[in-house]
Amino acid sequence: MLKRIDAGALSVAYEEHGPPAGTPVLLLHGFPYDVRAYDEVTPPLVANGCRVVTPYLRGYGPTRFLSAETPRSGQQAALAHDLLALMDALAIRNAVLAGYDWGGRAACIVAALWPARARGLVTVGGYNIHDIPGSGRPQPPEDEHRMWYQYYFHGARGQAGLEQNRRELCKLLWRLWSPNWRFDDAIYERSAASFDNPDFAAVVVHSYRHRFGLAPGDPALEDTERKLAIQPPIAVPAIALDGDGDGVMRAGGSRNHARFFKATYERRVIPVVGHNLPQEAPREFAQAVLAIAGH
Repeated sequence: MLKRIDAGALSVAYEEHGPPAGTPVLLLHGFPYDVRAYDEVTPPLVANGCRVVTPYLRGYGPTRFLSAETPRSGQQAALAHDLLALMDALAIRNAVLAGYDWGGRAACIVAALWPARARGLVTVGGYNIHDIPGSGRPQPPEDEHRMWYQYYFHGARGQAGLEQNRRELCKLLWRLWSPNWRFDDAIYERSAASFDNPDFAAVVVHSYRHRFGLAPGDPALEDTERKLAIQPPIAVPAIALDGDGDGVMRAGGSRNHARFFKATYERRVIPVVGHNLPQEAPREFAQAVLAIAGH
């Protein structure tokens, strides 16, 4: 059932399932996806006694900014503070944090900087905290090629393209990033409605500019960004998932990430699956969450 709560800078729209006293689990989506990615992950979690909360991130779906004055920031620190604010508003002291792409980044940051709030972590792609000071270092050409959309958003033409062609552009990314997933138009449209949010384009463009040092961040978040610049370790139990068919993050994205984790850490590679791992492999995603939750 869709619910709404004021949390920090946002009026957060979220879905909640399971017993109120169950093990809290936060499921966090990425770009360009939404809460529908977890439709098949949620039932097995609920069946095992979990309280599952799945929010629409800032700029997606029915989630809205409370003030017109709040910067439409997509920087990583903003996503993490949104997650903390939601947990506070829902009186969730700590939870299993699970996500991918933007949502995985928020989960990693909270686990790293506020470990008391994370019972454990499931993260697609491993350690997802941006190394912004190192963002100017060239990557292997094959990886640069995969990042074309990020560079597209760096300019005015890309911003206009996202604003005007958001459904077509995001559908192209779905196809490129999950080349083995045969989703139909109905599946895509259920998520694509979330991209009609009035702040979607602004938040997305800022995210892909800030992470390369091309746009200033929200001044209120600078202290957190300074802490993230040193690539802080994660000291809670974690499972990293990699889709072997991911079209944007090459298979093996988390192969060398064990050095960032200071507690129990396990890496699982899911064959064939692409970038939208919870929607493409819900059983494996749910199994990882239940393992972290101790069920």
